[in-house]
Order: sequence, then C-alpha cells, then structure tokens
Amino acid sequence: MHCDNQHKKFTRRDFFTKTSLGLGALSLAGMLNPLEAMAKPFMPGPLGGLGKPHFTPKAKRVIYLHMSGAPSQLDLFDYKPLLNKMNGEELPESIRKGQRLTGMTAGQASFPLAGSHFNFKQQGQSGIWMSDLLPYTAQIADEICVVKSMYTEAINHDPAITFLQTGSQLPGRPSIGAWLSYGLGSDNENLPSFVVLVTKGKQGQPLYSRLWGNGFLPSEHQGVQFRSGKNPVLYLSNPPGVTPEARRKQLDYLNLLQEEQYEETEDPEIKARIAQYEMAYRMQTSVPEVMDVTKEPDHIYDLYGKYSRKPGTFAANCLLARRLVERGVKYVQLYDQGWDAHGNLPNTMRAKCRETDQASAALIMDLKQRGLLEDTLVVWGGEFGRTNYSQGQLTATNYGRDHHPSCFTVYMAGAGVKKGFTYGETDEFGYNVIQNPVHVHDFQATLLHLLGMDHERLTYKFQGRRFRLTDVHGKVVKDILS
Repeated sequence: MHCDNQHKKFTRRDFFTKTSLGLGALSLAGMLNPLEAMAKPFMPGPLGGLGKPHFTPKAKRVIYLHMSGAPSQLDLFDYKPLLNKMNGEELPESIRKGQRLTGMTAGQASFPLAGSHFNFKQQGQSGIWMSDLLPYTAQIADEICVVKSMYTEAINHDPAITFLQTGSQLPGRPSIGAWLSYGLGSDNENLPSFVVLVTKGKQGQPLYSRLWGNGFLPSEHQGVQFRSGKNPVLYLSNPPGVTPEARRKQLDYLNLLQEEQYEETEDPEIKARIAQYEMAYRMQTSVPEVMDVTKEPDHIYDLYGKYSRKPGTFAANCLLARRLVERGVKYVQLYDQGWDAHGNLPNTMRAKCRETDQASAALIMDLKQRGLLEDTLVVWGGEFGRTNYSQGQLTATNYGRDHHPSCFTVYMAGAGVKKGFTYGETDEFGYNVIQNPVHVHDFQATLLHLLGMDHERLTYKFQGRRFRLTDVHGKVVKDILS
C-alpha cells in the first residue's frame, strides 16, 4: 500500500481539526478589541518561547562558573578549626548519623577527621572567611555572597551535576540555560542566547552535552558550545568552494521546502531547524568577531592573568564570557574540570586555584568596571561538597576527601544579591547544615527569580505533564536578595 504524507488527501476530519482553533480565535477576536486580540503581547524567542520575564528582573544575564568534580569547601570557605584540633580522631557517629557514603569509603575501617592544610583569614570589611588558596577572590570579598548551606540529593558526580544543571538526577530534562532561552528569548539575533565554554585539555569527570541540552524543549534552546581554535563552532564554516551568496540561496530554497513540510505535518521541530540554520548563517560573521580577543588591551590580560593569552584556558574563557555577555548572550555556562580530589588533595587544590582564582575574581572586577555587574549574575561552585574525614590514609602532609552531598558552598556576585554577605552555617565538624539550608531547587528558584521568572510558572507541557526546572518544590531564598 502506497503511503505518502506529502501528497495524502485530507479528510473532512482533518479539515475541521485544522480549522477549528482558527475559527474560534476569529470569533473571540470579534468580541474583543480586535487590535488587542490579534496583536502579540510580547516578542517571543526564535521559536515557541515566552520571550519576556514574569516580573521586573534584577539580572539580565548569567555567567555560571561550574567547578566540575566538586571543590572542597573545607579548604576554601568553610573554616572549621575543630577539624585541625581533632585531626586524626574518629568522626563521631553522632555527627554522621548513619548518612550514606560512596562505595569508595564505605568500606573504610576508620574515618579520621582531616583538618585543612591551609590558613584561613577573614577578608574585606565584611569579614568573609577564605583560605590562602584564594588571594584574588579575597580582594573581592565585599562583592560576593557566600552560601555555605547548600545541599543536594545525589552522592555521585553524574547524577549530582545533572541534578544541579537540569533539576533532575535522570538525563533528559532541559538545562538551566535552555529554560532561560525558552523563557526569555535572546537579546542578540546573531548569537545564541545560551553559550557553553569548557576548559580545554583538562582531565576529570566527563562532561556530556546533555548538561547543556534542551531536553523536551524545542531544540533551538540547547546550549551552543564554543571551542578554542580555528573553528569555534563545529560545522559552521562553509566548505571549500561554497560562497556566502551560494549558502544564502541554498538556505532560502531549503526554508521554502521546510515551510511546505510544516504546513503538511505541523511538526514544531521543522521550525526549530529553520531557526537553527538561520542562526548558523548569521553566526558565520558574529562568532569570529566575538572570538577575536586580539584587540583587548594589555591591562585586561594582566587583570585575568598570564593564562588568559592562551585560548581554551579557564582564564581565556572567563575573558570570552565577558565579551559574550557584552554582546547580548543571556546565559554563559563555563565548565572547569579536575576538582575531584579523592587523594593528594593539597597539591590538587593548589594547582586548581592557581589556574582559576585570579580569572574568577578578574571577571567580577571587569564586569564591575564596565557597569555590567549591576545587571549580570555570576555564580561559582561545584555539584556537591567534600567530606570532613580523609579518604584513604591520613598523613602529616597528605589527605583526600570523598563526596559529601549534605553541605557545600557556592558564591554569587552581581545583580540582585547582597554584597559581602555570608548565608547559612554548618556544624563545627563541617558535616551537616545547622542554619538556613538551601536545597538545589531553592538555588535554582532563586536564580530564576533574579532573572524575573517565577519558577512555578515557567513550565512546559510534555507527555501530559507540566514540567519545570524545580520539579515539584523549591523556594526563593529571599534573605540573600539585595
């Protein structure tokens, strides 16, 4: 039996199905003010998005610095002198309370407390505690809001980072950036609203593209990864022998064919493909311009540090993130791998902080001096914390720390958050949150709130259910809002 969707005859049922909504809309428009009824109340994103915030936002854009592998909060921000005093003693069961452990330490016969090898001081007028691993971040202490009471539900890297970035431990949900692209659209039609940068050449926990995927949202809302090198976006350049004029003519014909197919099938992904092809065409001009950092003055390179002159480094990506938000990119997700310190933690932490501390602080200072920090939110943190006991043997010069979901630290700076402020507290062992706990969904709800989005209203219907980033719970942490 021959079946051709492109040439099938429409039945009477097809006709009434396709026209019923249109006739209803015309009837409604006749009863209402015609101009108000037929006009678009806002400009949507490229396709299918909402296009405007629910209320006046304090932040217009986000740069999220994710330290993949989970930095140790006990060696950076969460100062616990008791751990140094009790170094080598057993973790009290009254503190652990039977909480689950990973398979890497569950079989340990002993859980010796490990004090930090690094010195802590209170920094700035705000007196925020930081270790000497962060001399540059110490200089911006009065600009940041440190949240010490984060906690999550996942104990291993992949579900934890997936939970943090998508609101679910299971793959398949839209990422934060995709939700924002869907909800807020774009401020620059020549660049994606959601860009991803990954530090080049670093080893660590794997990063999958689904972490910046669109999930069940239309596919043009997925993050676009920019790479260092000659071709920042894969398959963007025209092949040899194809001129821009020929590419334009090809796209015009392709769009005509796809529009005809859409009229037949009404598959929304056809519209998404058209939008993506058009964006790729415009990006052939816009991407080389934004990636060309050669005109940046020497004092900017000095601010971000020596690594900023080497494409693909964390420092170079921080500088690129600033250039992207200057040009209207709404969400920049920057990943840096290698923070997973199960052993040899002192050396690992020293190396990672040398690579990232100066550039992280420089990004905030650079945004501030350009007047961008007042409406840009910067986030820094990992997917969970590290244990207060040593994984493996504890020695006078070395220790490791296992995964710890019950408490970890992130910091934020910029639009809408309090400056020089510390929120939340863990117990004196640094094992449990004892004041102002912040669940991952609370953090996500707060981030959306700063961008003018109500996390309970930013939903998308899929397979009969209305989904949202924060699943079925989460509250805005109002105490950290300025």
